[in-house]
Amino acid sequence: MPRRLQDNLSSAYFEAANKLTTKQGRKRIVAYVESYDDVFFWRNILGCFETDKIYFEVMLPSRQKLSRGKKSAMMAALNHKVGKEMIACVDADYDYLLQGSTEMSRDILRNPYIIHTYAYAIENYQCYAPSLHDVCVMVTLNDKKIFDFEAFITDYSKIIFPLFVWNIWYYRKGGFNEFTISDFNTIITTGHINYEDTNRVLGKLRHKVSVKIRQLIEKNPNAKESYLALKNELKRLGVTPETTYLFIQGHHLFNSVIVPLMTRICDLLHRERENEISRSAIHSTQKNNELKAYNHSTSDVITMLRRNTSFKDSQPYKMLQNDIRRLINGKEKQNEDSLN
Repeated sequence: MPRRLQDNLSSAYFEAANKLTTKQGRKRIVAYVESYDDVFFWRNILGCFETDKIYFEVMLPSRQKLSRGKKSAMMAALNHKVGKEMIACVDADYDYLLQGSTEMSRDILRNPYIIHTYAYAIENYQCYAPSLHDVCVMVTLNDKKIFDFEAFITDYSKIIFPLFVWNIWYYRKGGFNEFTISDFNTIITTGHINYEDTNRVLGKLRHKVSVKIRQLIEKNPNAKESYLALKNELKRLGVTPETTYLFIQGHHLFNSVIVPLMTRICDLLHRERENEISRSAIHSTQKNNELKAYNHSTSDVITMLRRNTSFKDSQPYKMLQNDIRRLINGKEKQNEDSLN
């Protein structure tokens, strides 16, 4: 048989086989993500949207080169005809709030097959304030509420909101080197938090923020109108004074604010449960066995935060859901057209 005819027949065979597979089974969509930590997060989210027609497989951009990161995830999808069978799922970082003022921001906003978090990163979702007491329970198996995470993080967000607007203002105008994310993070760092006296740490934070804002106003005396316009725009985009923490750098929020605070709270709850076991035990053998069983059942803060999925009533997640629904509807329409 001539080589060209053999190739044509082979191509026709695989095309027919693919169509048959599509009709009988579900179409796979590869979702490229940034890092190992992202796999569980996006698996949990995308799995909720699988149907009898499509399913997702979440993976890093390259199994051979072990490349990771936002650009790698986006380029892997773009280089493999994004939208046909591959998508990218990435952290929004500041790119959502920059609203097309950079090339990366334009790519994320304009391409429906690049799904982004709206919140700065997956860590912001994992630190969703209304869920943190439940995470403490997961860590310690102690449901006593000794700290109001929601109230503290709401106050924290309200204090940093005006400075956050300034940080985005600088990034929007291309002057991010004049007031970087690192500069912003240094100012909003809380340090040690006494859970019994949060007013002191919040007072110090308010002072640091006020000092920096006065400096920025003096440096930009004609910026009032553009600042207020940006402030209102950010609110329309979903950034409220109460939820600013969802849009600041995720690693900073996770590592420098939430984990240290939750670790102290969970240590207290853990010791309280151990003391309760010690007081209730009839004899030393029972006490040792109960303590061993309890400690074997508990976990650590970081692990439980990474597994936290109780953020699905947050506004950024609802916006993310809408993007995935549009993607699903487009994919199913695409499949129907290819079968006709």
